[in-house]
Amino acid sequence: MPADSDSYVFGPDDVGPTGAVPSESIAGASGSEKSGAEAAASASGETIGGFELDDRSATGQVAFAYVSDVGITVEWCAENVASDEAGAVVTFSGVVRNHDHGKPVTRLSYSAHPNAGEVMREVANDVAAAYPGTRIAVAHRIGNLAIGDIALACAVSAAHRSEAFAACGELVDAVKDRVPIWKEQWFTDGTFEWVGAG
Repeated sequence: MPADSDSYVFGPDDVGPTGAVPSESIAGASGSEKSGAEAAASASGETIGGFELDDRSATGQVAFAYVSDVGITVEWCAENVASDEAGAVVTFSGVVRNHDHGKPVTRLSYSAHPNAGEVMREVANDVAAAYPGTRIAVAHRIGNLAIGDIALACAVSAAHRSEAFAACGELVDAVKDRVPIWKEQWFTDGTFEWVGAG
């Protein structure tokens, strides 16, 4: 896919909220974030960014795990894992920074393998299995992102903070290690590089 394109069309089992079936192509990563109300559509036939939600991947421990070019927030993740049983909700947001290895960055673009959504769900389920009693929500954005945009958002709830912190840390590490997403970044000197596309 060309680096300057922000239109992505994937198969029904590839990417999307909770393994959702795309109801239309997703186009135009605008850099704007969806509100919690817009983004927190439940698995009842509502859509997020053109994806029709279903509950094929939603389990008692995984609220959602997906890859999309729709804006994401940690607040949305936290809302979806909070419960009366949870004494702790730990969040993480990976934000596009303005530098990398001493070079000023102007923008970047994330690309994903067609099975990235499936791998994201596997990662979330693996972490949930390793930390019984936690609840997980995780989303990675693809497409063109500006400095300050959120690329990765997740939240983990648990009865106690130690489990929530440990699970959240393992979740972030596993997403970065296992989910086939690559970053292309542009620098102020006009050069660019691919990261994670070895």
